Amino acid sequence: MQAHQIKFPRTAHYYTLQPPAPHHRQLLLVLHGYGQLASRFIYKFDQLDPSYWVVAPEGFSRFYWKGVSGAVGASWMTKLDRLSEIEDYSNYLDHLLDQLLQQAPLPVTVLGFSQGGATAVRWLHRAQHNVQRLLLWGAGFPDDLDYATPYWTTLDTLLVQGRQDEYGSPERYAAHEAFLQAQGLTPQQHWYEGGHAIDRQILRQVLDGPIR
Repeated sequence: MQAHQIKFPRTAHYYTLQPPAPHHRQLLLVLHGYGQLASRFIYKFDQLDPSYWVVAPEGFSRFYWKGVSGAVGASWMTKLDRLSEIEDYSNYLDHLLDQLLQQAPLPVTVLGFSQGGATAVRWLHRAQHNVQRLLLWGAGFPDDLDYATPYWTTLDTLLVQGRQDEYGSPERYAAHEAFLQAQGLTPQQHWYEGGHAIDRQILRQVLDGPIR
């Protein structure tokens, strides 16, 4: 057997809560987690300060959660042919961000939740866009990348973690902290009482915090 690849245009989807407007002061690009849909995920951000223009892109891969019918979710990638999938979603996010900034040339904050956090890091590692702030919620830095560049040591980054996150553990957090130190990364960290979910009140707190 021989494996082959072919490149072709395809349709990608993204969602907004409102069109860009003069009162917007920052573009907030939010990347959903595994199995979520951007059309639903974006409503986690419906109580933010109106100065944010919220845009939620959706991962390419949609699937039925239970067999062949019912609820649908989306994924950014799997382990199968992962490098091509990273390239594809990075090209998509590159193109989308360029289009958004043409509509409204605003400072950019990227928020990645769960799988969307790793997606955000891999995308920015590849493209190094001029992003003002990166928030990784229930997520961390993938440990197969090298962050020893000025881009990563100067990017304003915040890690947001729930103390009852079912995907976390003291051992996992300690290993990630050791990795950050070895890479020279010094993100701010915000802990809250909660699980693997975005809490609207905590969200407002972290977004209203100072930017370094």
